[in-house]
Amino acid sequence: MDIKTDPWYIHAGLYLVIAILTVFLVKVAIIDPHEYVETEKYNKKESRLRMTNLKEAQILWQRKNGNYTGNLDALIEFIKSDPYVDSVVNTFDSLIMKIANPFKPLISGEFVPDSLKWTPKSHTVYVLQIDTSVTIDTVINRRGKITRVDTTIIFGTRYYLEDVDGYGTIGSLDTDALKNTASWE
Repeated sequence: MDIKTDPWYIHAGLYLVIAILTVFLVKVAIIDPHEYVETEKYNKKESRLRMTNLKEAQILWQRKNGNYTGNLDALIEFIKSDPYVDSVVNTFDSLIMKIANPFKPLISGEFVPDSLKWTPKSHTVYVLQIDTSVTIDTVINRRGKITRVDTTIIFGTRYYLEDVDGYGTIGSLDTDALKNTASWE
């Protein structure tokens, strides 16, 4: 009987293919999902920090102006250049013996107001809305005749901030119970 064996280079080639497929499988099954999970954790935490800082800015805006704003650019400019914000940020709290800065540093480093406009995952603008309420009051004289109709429009008693990537919301346009409340708290 004549037994024929395969040449050595075929076996070497097959071992090389097995090694390459093993490395590819480890990358696809272990390394890539781990990187994806870590990226999602970063995006979630960073987005929530940005939204918390936007909430703090809205609170300062409301204290100064009496209502909330629906303009994200105006809110960021308010943080950057308003003396009232500077005075609050640099106030010393004697109870905790620290500066009472309401803004939290971001994961990527210090607090940067310009970065608050964009979500970290998709780099889209956060959704910011304010409520508008219209009150109509009819004034009637003693004879039952309508003398005038007063219309009062009130802007910004509530706001709603949403991350379009799905990492949470702050506030509500419908109820005061959720004012300044984050969905993850």
